[in-house]
Amino acid sequence: MVRHADFIPHGVIPAVLLPFHDDLSIDEAAFRAHLSCVGAVEGLSAMTINAHSTEVASCTADEQRRVMAIAGETVGDKLPVIHGVWADGSLEAGRIARAAQAGGASALLVFPPGPFAMGQNADMVIAHFKCIADASDLPIIVFQYPLTSGQGYPPDTLLKLLDAVPSIRAIKDWTPVVQQHEWHVRTLHALPRPVNVLSTNSAWLMSSLVLGCRGLLSGSGSVIADLQAQLFRAVQANDLAEARRLNDRIYPLARVFYDAPFIDMHNRMKEALVMLGLLPRAVVRPPLVRIGEAERARIQAALVEAGLLR
Repeated sequence: MVRHADFIPHGVIPAVLLPFHDDLSIDEAAFRAHLSCVGAVEGLSAMTINAHSTEVASCTADEQRRVMAIAGETVGDKLPVIHGVWADGSLEAGRIARAAQAGGASALLVFPPGPFAMGQNADMVIAHFKCIADASDLPIIVFQYPLTSGQGYPPDTLLKLLDAVPSIRAIKDWTPVVQQHEWHVRTLHALPRPVNVLSTNSAWLMSSLVLGCRGLLSGSGSVIADLQAQLFRAVQANDLAEARRLNDRIYPLARVFYDAPFIDMHNRMKEALVMLGLLPRAVVRPPLVRIGEAERARIQAALVEAGLLR
């Protein structure tokens, strides 16, 4: 495992999936194969584990450490590994940050604490992130949720947070409001200490990237990292025709992956990888349940439309 000490979050960063056996235990062999397959894609900047895509809410602390160890052994010599920090309490978040650094992670992706959905202020947000920054000197990516969720950080809070915690180097921007998304790009990139905006608006990725994001961090990269990397390069090169061509391939998959209920997005991605012969089974942990046959047929049709399956 190589810790990429100078890593600043940017570019194309897939968030990988976590395969399970039928008894709901982690399928380590399938996970290694999945990591190797995604990690072989040209043009990636890093890889994310212990996040939404790996069903982190259903994983124990020991399982999260094992996921980190496997990722480090499999791809850590080639790519920086970003470790999610999913915790409702700040002390637990700090513990996870310490464990991630000890395990060889190169950066942290910090999810907002669940209690913030009931109300928050800037002091609370800063206190939470300072607990994490005090526990680890890894660069931090702030996961910016939609403001309507109650867990997103309003503009004033976000600016105070970035000023108070210098180890924050990027945000993973999930705001669905285009004007707010553009404000993030324009404002955060222009700060005296620039903070990179990484898009996670995978349902409208081309439009998001055109606003000027410096990268993307996406669960659908577990299936289409190559198309995302090509799209990012095309946008960076101002090649609109090529970007549109690639977006036409991505669109049918985005349409089915991010359909309602939104929580099934990674469930659907597992099904897609099974259809592509890249996962042995599409098992998810409760409270998620396997999607039905009609929805699997829609995913298969989208893979065909995208040119990934015949």
